[in-house]
Amino acid sequence: MSNLVYERLHQNLRDLKMTAIEEMLDNYLEIAARESTPVMEVLDRLMEEEKHRRERLSLENRMKWAGFPVRKDLDTFEFSFQPSIDAEVIRDLRTLRFVHTGENVVFLGPPGVGKTHLAIGLGIDAVKAGFNVHFTTASTLIERIRSVFLKDALDTYLKNLTRFRLLIIDEIGYRPFDADAAYCFFQLVAHRYERLSTVFTSNKSYGSWGEIFQDQVIATAILDRILHHCTTVNIRGDSFRLKDRKRLGIVPPELKREKS
Repeated sequence: MSNLVYERLHQNLRDLKMTAIEEMLDNYLEIAARESTPVMEVLDRLMEEEKHRRERLSLENRMKWAGFPVRKDLDTFEFSFQPSIDAEVIRDLRTLRFVHTGENVVFLGPPGVGKTHLAIGLGIDAVKAGFNVHFTTASTLIERIRSVFLKDALDTYLKNLTRFRLLIIDEIGYRPFDADAAYCFFQLVAHRYERLSTVFTSNKSYGSWGEIFQDQVIATAILDRILHHCTTVNIRGDSFRLKDRKRLGIVPPELKREKS
C-alpha cells in the first residue's frame, strides 16, 4: 500500500467519523498481513467494532439526554420489601409493550416507597431498548410550561417533547398547579394521548387530583386521558428511607412516642 493511499484511507475514515475503524486499522492490517487473513474477514471485524462503538455512544447520549437524577435499574429494586407490588406487573411493563402502544403508567403511594426508583428503572430499560426518554419533576415542569406559555411558545414546546417516546413526570402532588399550569398540563397530556407514553408518579390518590390542579373539571379531563390506556401500580408499604434509618438505629420521634 502506497503512503498516498494509506494517508487518504485514514483521512477518509476521520472525515466519515468512523473512529473505531480508524483507530484499529493499522493493528488489523498488521495482523491480516501476518496471518494472511482474508480481506472480507478484516472488513467484517472492523465494521463490527465500529457498530459496537456507535451503539455504546448512542446509549450514553440517550442516557445523558434522559436527565435521570440517579441511575437506579429495576434489578436492584427490593420487591420483597414492598409486597403490595405485583412483580408480574412490573415484569410485563419491562417488556416495554406500553411504550410501543403509546400507553401510560402511574405509580401511586406515599413518600419513600420506591415510585421514583420504578419510574427511573423503566426509563433506563427504555433507553437501553433504543427509545428517547426524558425525566422531569412536576415542579420543574410547572416552571417550564408556565414560562413557555407566557411566551406564547407552548405549542413549540409540546412539539419538542414528542421527540421522547417516553416522558417521566415525577412527584405530582407535592406542589399545586395554578390555573395556567393546569391548562398547560392538560394540553401536554392531550398532545401525547394515544400516541406517546408517559410515566407519572404521585403521592396523591386519583380522588385528590382535583386539589393538585385546583379544578375538579380539568383534573377529571386530565385523568380521563391518562387512564384510558394505563397501568396503575398502587404501592402500600413502608418507606425505604425509613427502613434504612431503622437499620442504623435512627428512629423518628413520632415512632418513639408510639412505642412508649
